[in-house]
Amino acid sequence: MICVPLIVWSTLVWLSALPLPESFAPPNFKPITVNKYISYEATWAWVFFFVYEAYYLILEPVAALIYLPQFLLSLGLANSFAHRPDGMLLGTAVHIISWVMQFIGHGAFEGRAPALLDNIAGALFLAPFFVHLELLFMLGYRKDLYQALKNSTGVEITKFRKSKAQEKREKTL
Repeated sequence: MICVPLIVWSTLVWLSALPLPESFAPPNFKPITVNKYISYEATWAWVFFFVYEAYYLILEPVAALIYLPQFLLSLGLANSFAHRPDGMLLGTAVHIISWVMQFIGHGAFEGRAPALLDNIAGALFLAPFFVHLELLFMLGYRKDLYQALKNSTGVEITKFRKSKAQEKREKTL
């Protein structure tokens, strides 16, 4: 629950250091500085933000709108952080440590690798939203959706465990 948002944030730090080409940037867009910790500039981080948020709006509009302020805050914090003298170094450290902890957490608590290894595109796009949905579900959001996801996840976990057991049996023969 902690590592995925940190991976997204550190990715936004990296992308905040890459300005958009003039032809791609919004016309007459001026950087916005809220305070020394939050600022917005026309960078590739905005492209990341818009693509992800648009996808989330298609998947689950209400949850995506609830996620919007958090995502915008993360974007603004990452943009300001990217301009610190040590921003890229610390952002990279957070990124690497978060990935390591993500793999350790999955191995220790779920007994398997993250979904990233099964479907990289799906995992990279869906993991941030899935973490957000998990928090919403804890607060009672869309119990019907929660139950449907829980059931389909249970089916997939059962398939995974059966295939691992089958592989183990085949190796012992």
